[in-house]
Amino acid sequence: MSGILTFALIWSAIRLSTPLIFAALGGLFSERSGVINIALEGLMLAGAFTGAVATYELHNPFIGMGIGMLAGVLLAFVYAIACIKFQADQVVAGMAINFLMAGLPALISGAVYDSSGSTPQIDITHQLPAMNYFIPVGVLSNISFASFLAFLLVPICWYVMYKTPFGLRIRAAGENPEAADAAGVRVIALRYGAVLISGALAAAGGAYLSIGQSSLFTRNMTAGRGFIALAALILAKWRPVPVMIACLFFGFTEALAIQMQGVLKMPSGEDVPVQFIQIIPYVLTIIVLAGFIGLSRAPKALGIPYRKES
Repeated sequence: MSGILTFALIWSAIRLSTPLIFAALGGLFSERSGVINIALEGLMLAGAFTGAVATYELHNPFIGMGIGMLAGVLLAFVYAIACIKFQADQVVAGMAINFLMAGLPALISGAVYDSSGSTPQIDITHQLPAMNYFIPVGVLSNISFASFLAFLLVPICWYVMYKTPFGLRIRAAGENPEAADAAGVRVIALRYGAVLISGALAAAGGAYLSIGQSSLFTRNMTAGRGFIALAALILAKWRPVPVMIACLFFGFTEALAIQMQGVLKMPSGEDVPVQFIQIIPYVLTIIVLAGFIGLSRAPKALGIPYRKES
C-alpha cells in the first residue's frame, strides 16, 4: 500500500509540475533576454481559456492547445510592445496583463456560454488517447503526453540557451545589451522574440490545465501558478535543468497537500481544515523567495529598458 501511495504521489507531482515547467521555461527566455515577465499568470490564463474553448468547439485537444499557445503569443506581443517599444514599467505592465486575464475570460464566457464561472465541459471522448497517456504500458502509462513534452523541452531549452548562437545572443541581451548591440546583435528584435516564446510556453502550461487536467476552464483556474513558476525560475537562478527540479519540488508540495487532506488531525481529533493544507505550496513559495532571492544573481540588464542609440 505504501508503495502504491508513493508511486501515486510521484505521478501526481509530475502531473502538477507540468504546467509550472512550461511557464517557467517560457519565463526563462524572456528574463534571460532582459524582460521581466510578471505576466506569466495572465499568459497561462489566456492559454487555459482559449485552449478549452477551442477544444470544446473543434473536438481536438491538440488543435486546442495550439490555439491556446497562439493566444499566449498574441497577448505576449501586446506585453512586449508596452515594455520594449514604449518602455513601460515591466512589473506594472505584467500585473496589468494578469488583471486583464483575471476578468476577460469570465466576460467572454458569460457572453458566449451564459456562464461566467466556467466554460462547458469538454467531452472526454474527444480527447485523444495521446493527450492522456503517452506510453500505454507499464508504470510510464501514468505520464501524459503534455508532461513528456514539458520534460523533453528542458534539455532542448538547455541546448538552445547554451549551445546555439541564438541562446548566446539572448544571454548577451540580458547581461549587456549595449555590448551585444555593438557586436551586431539586434537586441530589440531578440527581446521581442524571447517574450513571444515565453507567451507560447506559458500558454501551453495553461492549456494543459484546462484540457489535460480539468476538461474545462474555470475562473482563475491557474490559482497563482504563474507566480509559483516565477519563484521556481528565481530559485533555479534562470537555468533550465534547475528550473525543472524547482518545478518538481513545487509540484510535489502541491501533490503532498492534496494527499494530506482528510489525513492530518488536530489534537482534538478533528481534521485539520482543508484551507490550511491548501496554502502549503504558497507558503513554501514565499519562504523560498524570502530565503533565496538574495542568493540568485539575475541577468544584469533584467528589467532595464533598452533603446538603440541613433
